[in-house]
Order: sequence, then C-alpha cells, then structure tokens
Amino acid sequence: MNASTLKNLARLATELAVLLAIYGLGCRLAVWSGWPIPGGVIGMALLLLAFALGLVKPATLQKGAGLLMAEMLLFFIPALMSLLDYGGLLRDEGWRILLVIGVSTLVVMLVTAFTVEWVVRLRRTREA
Repeated sequence: MNASTLKNLARLATELAVLLAIYGLGCRLAVWSGWPIPGGVIGMALLLLAFALGLVKPATLQKGAGLLMAEMLLFFIPALMSLLDYGGLLRDEGWRILLVIGVSTLVVMLVTAFTVEWVVRLRRTREA
C-alpha cells in the first residue's frame, strides 16, 4: 500500500470513529435521561447541532457517512428477512402498512426539509 491509500484509510477510520462516538453519546444520553427517544435519533440531533454551531464541518465526515450510506442495505436485510415469517399479515393488512410507511416517509421528508430551511435561515441571520 502506498502512503496515499494509508492516509485515506486512516481518514475513513477516523470519520467512522467520530460518527460512532456521536452515536454512542446519543445512546448514553437516551439511557441517562430516560426519554423514549432512540439513541440514534439523539445522536443525529447532536450531529446536527454540531454542524449548526460550526463545531464540525459536514465535509470532514463525508467519506465515513458515504460509506455508511452505501452499505445501508446490509443493516436492513435482517428486517426484510423477518417479513417472510409474516406473509399472512402482509396479505391481510399490507395496504395499511404501506399507507403508514408512505405517510410517515412523507412526514419525515417534510420535517427534514423544514428543519434544514430553518437552520439555513437561522445561520444567515447570524451571519448578517
């Protein structure tokens, strides 16, 4: 391996370690606070806060986040395989499940869009 490859691997490992540390902190906060919010969601909120406050630049975590996004399907395979056990449920209630998935996806997308828009406006007013 040449020095450039080692440097890229070291940066990737560092970015993944930072993302894992933020996730771990979110999980610890969820347990400590007793909130019914998953640690991953709290970790994402902490990461968003770090981005908004300028503590972390999004570009510094781009490679690690890109790797996780590229391999996201691996995280869902166990959930998809469990659907084989519930074929009858899907035949009977599948349309309702799809409706809930569609509506919740739309709500998440809208909330994300409005949150990003709000943060951008907040940041612009701070800079002005």
